[in-house]
Amino acid sequence: MNISFYDFKNLPDQTQKDIAINEGRVMNERVLNSLKYVLYEVSCFSVEVIYNTDNGKMEGLNVFQKAVYAT
Repeated sequence: MNISFYDFKNLPDQTQKDIAINEGRVMNERVLNSLKYVLYEVSCFSVEVIYNTDNGKMEGLNVFQKAVYAT
C-alpha cells in the first residue's frame, strides 16, 4: 500500500490499526508488563500498535514519520 503519512494520520484509529496489521511489515515487538508494542513499517513511515495482553484490546497507536537526513 502506498499512502502518505498525512493521509494515514487523518484516518480513524481503527482504520490505521487495520492497515498497519494487514498491509504493514513487522519490524519489532516487545512486551513490557501487560503491554505488547508492535512496530510496523507502512509505506514510508512506521506505526506502533500497543496491545493490552490481559484483555487483548488495543491500548494505543503511534505513527512515526521517517527522518530524512541531509548529507
